[in-house]
Amino acid sequence: MSDSAVLHIKGRVLAGPDDVRDGLWVVGGRVSYERPAGARDVTTIEGWALPGLVDAHCHVGLDAHGAVDEATSEKQALTDREAGTLLIRDAGSPADTRWIDDREDLPRIIRAGRHIARTRRYIRNFAHEIEPEDLVAYVAQEAKRGDGWVKLVGDWIDRETGDLASCWPRGAVEAAIAEAHRLGARVTAHCFAEESLAPLVEAGIDCIEHATGLTEETIPLFAERDVAIVPTLVNIATFPQLAAGGDEKYPRWADHMRRLHERRYDTVRAAYDAGVRVYVGTDAGGSLAHGLVAQEVGELVKAGIPAVEALSATAWGAREWLGRPGLTEGAPADLVVYESDPREDVRVLGTPRRVVLRGRVVS
Repeated sequence: MSDSAVLHIKGRVLAGPDDVRDGLWVVGGRVSYERPAGARDVTTIEGWALPGLVDAHCHVGLDAHGAVDEATSEKQALTDREAGTLLIRDAGSPADTRWIDDREDLPRIIRAGRHIARTRRYIRNFAHEIEPEDLVAYVAQEAKRGDGWVKLVGDWIDRETGDLASCWPRGAVEAAIAEAHRLGARVTAHCFAEESLAPLVEAGIDCIEHATGLTEETIPLFAERDVAIVPTLVNIATFPQLAAGGDEKYPRWADHMRRLHERRYDTVRAAYDAGVRVYVGTDAGGSLAHGLVAQEVGELVKAGIPAVEALSATAWGAREWLGRPGLTEGAPADLVVYESDPREDVRVLGTPRRVVLRGRVVS
């Protein structure tokens, strides 16, 4: 398409859960619901359109060994784009991916800086590994480097106890979260275990990643404080494999991970039923492949979340939560077109017909 060309999405546009429109136009890279006067050089695409999908837990610039080069980062971002993911919350990366912002053909990224973890309590080469007395300073540093988010590692295996354990004293976390908020950033944390959740929520955290340790005691606290969760169920599916690798050295941890896995769907459904906000994230970029957003939506539906709400968790609702527009009048035209109505069967998300980024057909 040339800069003067007009794109016509002919079909149904799912602009919101209760906002279904008869087509849209893309003029100058932006959404319009009125046919432009004297439109020429019109390209028409038929189907069902959604706002560009959101992966709210994705690591561009990272693989299982740490930071990757720009060519690998580009491949990761392109893989996500081909899957329809056009907005990424990069929940921690040791690589500098700011160059992606200058690429018109790559997804938009909201960064959380680099992970902040306790010394020797996370995956090697992923995080700043520090002690509690330095937490406030590092949170301030990453808040300034990120795009409005900071990522903590809230719990990890403690080699002395042989099981998952919280990483930070309550006072250090409270001070760090207060500092992030003062700087205009929200805070999220990696958490698998039960015991790490309440102190973080009570300290004012904004979101929890994975949240496998939610219980009937902590779910109401999340709902009351409006703390969102990003369950990453496609990642939680790997827990049995991880546990098998730790059976001999850390049997308590391995058993714990299996129990968290076994109740994962019940945990997510209970949180949703209680009013906790749930968003789609894949945890791609560590040991998981990119482009798994459709599978994660399917996992939320399998957990018992209604299809339209699972779509919201990667489309309208997720974009609103992250402060980015959907398919509103005048918004940047980031959208995905499908063969059929994804509300009827979310599996259609796995086969996008067309991907439109910044008003241009890129796939």
